[in-house]
Amino acid sequence: MRGRSGWNAPVMGRAAVISKGLGRVLHAPRVEAVPEGRVVELPGRGRTFVVDVPGPPGAPVLVLLHALGCTGYLSWYPVIAGLAEDHRVVVLDQRWHGRGIRSERFSLEDCADDVVALLDALGVDRCIPVGYSMGGAVAQLVWQRHPQRVEGLVLCATARNFRGTAKEKLFFPAVGAVLRPLARYSRERVTRLADALPALPTTTSHDPQWGLAQFRSTSAWTMPHVLDALGRFDSSSWIAGVDVPTAVVAMGKDHTIPVRRQHRLAASIPGADVVEVDAGHAGLVLSAGRFGPALDVALASVRARLAPPVLAPPVEARPRRVRRSRAELPALPEPRLAEVGPRTVRRPRATG
Repeated sequence: MRGRSGWNAPVMGRAAVISKGLGRVLHAPRVEAVPEGRVVELPGRGRTFVVDVPGPPGAPVLVLLHALGCTGYLSWYPVIAGLAEDHRVVVLDQRWHGRGIRSERFSLEDCADDVVALLDALGVDRCIPVGYSMGGAVAQLVWQRHPQRVEGLVLCATARNFRGTAKEKLFFPAVGAVLRPLARYSRERVTRLADALPALPTTTSHDPQWGLAQFRSTSAWTMPHVLDALGRFDSSSWIAGVDVPTAVVAMGKDHTIPVRRQHRLAASIPGADVVEVDAGHAGLVLSAGRFGPALDVALASVRARLAPPVLAPPVEARPRRVRRSRAELPALPEPRLAEVGPRTVRRPRATG
């Protein structure tokens, strides 16, 4: 299938959805509408589309990071409302996707820094990044680059690296080699599509055209740039240092990122819990009835291990002095002198 840019690319998250055919969309969950979003300016970085659902007062903040070739809505729309019952839920379009930041180059590190810039813009101190596929790599980098801003991690359908097999070791360098001469042209195509989008998307997610519009809002020319970045991503040398509660949601029938790699990621993180879903790589939408409950279990595991908030020690109440005028003071009896007999003072004996 050709994207709006006319280029047909082998992709990971996007191809997994396309290959199921449009008929499979009928099996996706029906959600009447999604929460409205807005465009947020991140100083010095650019503008991105953000959905921010407040949730209960004082609830942990989730930042949902979508898969390759998707948007925040397209990846997460089936679960946003349910998650917002217990969390503040923040969803964004990552750069080069949908209404995300446009830049001269794409890097996963920039995506991770965008998350922290968004936290600053929203006045949020710490969050739990929840990443799916490409978003899982970004979530790992958020912890690695900004550990003080992360209180937990949920990593879904992702891995420590994406160049495990011999074919992958050939494929990713080939993508980079083909991309470099076309880099300027592909950036122009990405920008042209982004400029043509309406300022804000519609929220009528029950309309089949809504999903198609979300899908088409990311240029196919984005894919080789992201694939090149994914081919260079490798957290295996530092992921064991993760020191926050973590859960991995593994997709048991995933042929894009084999489930064994997802389990290896979990095994590399001290104390990480694993929740396995009987679904493929596109299961966050096409098997949302299974993925949603598994995500709830993973989040419950992380929340149960979060450090309790540090409360300030109680301040001891001091009695207040009440000043009264002399006229208000009660009359006191005249003082009497009492005779006090001699006191005996005991001193410690000198020891030799």
